[in-house]
Formats: sequence, structure tokens, C-alpha cells
Amino acid sequence: MTTYLILHGYENHRPPGHWQHWLAGELRARGHEVRYPQLPAPDAPVLGDWLAALEEHGERPAEGEFVILAHSLSVLLWLRAGARRPDADRVLLVAPPSPSVTASIPGIAAFADGLDLAETGLGARLVYADDDPYCPEGADLHYGVPLGLDVDLVPGGAHLNPDSGYGEWASLLEWCEDPAVRIKGR
Repeated sequence: MTTYLILHGYENHRPPGHWQHWLAGELRARGHEVRYPQLPAPDAPVLGDWLAALEEHGERPAEGEFVILAHSLSVLLWLRAGARRPDADRVLLVAPPSPSVTASIPGIAAFADGLDLAETGLGARLVYADDDPYCPEGADLHYGVPLGLDVDLVPGGAHLNPDSGYGEWASLLEWCEDPAVRIKGR
């Protein structure tokens, strides 16, 4: 059995129409353990509180593979966690906002403050769209290249959320069960 930890982004209250909600249900139906916590105060997140929640929910299971999927602001949470980062077998970072966009939003600016993108060896995969309004320069430029990440580009996927049509997302579910699968648009 695989254990999945799904981490949401800013202002996300885990709505049923989001791919994360759909994915959690699909994975549970296949017999996997899924942790999909509501992170504290998603409309006014505090980095320290989100880091504490990551530690609380990120305990490695005694057996089986441990996979983490982070969307949007939780990607920056993952990057900021450093030594507090849970020990995972696989990590998927989806649609991170750029440091400049994050810094321009007072409620989440702390997530970008002091972000070290010189780190290497994360062993993560980045999934991003070429037209994400929260990362207009391209997530490959900000994260993929500097961090040496494996990347999957989803053309025209915007922020890869329900507003851009991402509820059910078949290739993401396929990747969860087979890490060799390349993630593509819906």
C-alpha cells in the first residue's frame, strides 16, 4: 500500500471540484492511505503554522511507499521546509506561484521571503502550465532549472485548478500508480 499526502494551496478549502479532492477519492477507492489535511487558515496562512501541519501529517508510514503531492502555495511550503521536510519516496510539485507573485500578495509574502532556490537533489517532479497567471515567467525558469527538477509541461493549463478545468485528471492518477507516466493535460 502507498500512502499519499496531498497539500493544497492558498485560499483552498478542499472543494469537491478540485483535482486534489477527486484524486484523494480515487486513491482511497484503490485501497491506498490518503492524508488530505485542511491546512490552517488557508485564507490567511502563516508559514510557521503550515510548517507545523506538514510535520504533523508528514510522518512516514511504517511500511510502503510515501508520496507527496503539493499544489500552488504548498510547493513553496515544501521548498521552505528544508530539514523539516518529510522523508518521501516521490514528490510532485504542481503549479507553484513565482516568488515575485507570492511576494506581491501580502497574505502569503512570507512564503517567498528568503526562499533558497540553490538547493539541489530534491528528487521531485514539477508539473506546470505555460500560461499560469501566478507564474507568468514559467515555473521551469523559477524552479525546474534552478532545482534540477524533472518537468512535465501542460500547455494551456493555467493554474491547474478547477477554474482551468482540473477536476478529474487521469494522467495524474496514472502517475500516482506508476511514476514512469508523464503527466499531461486532462
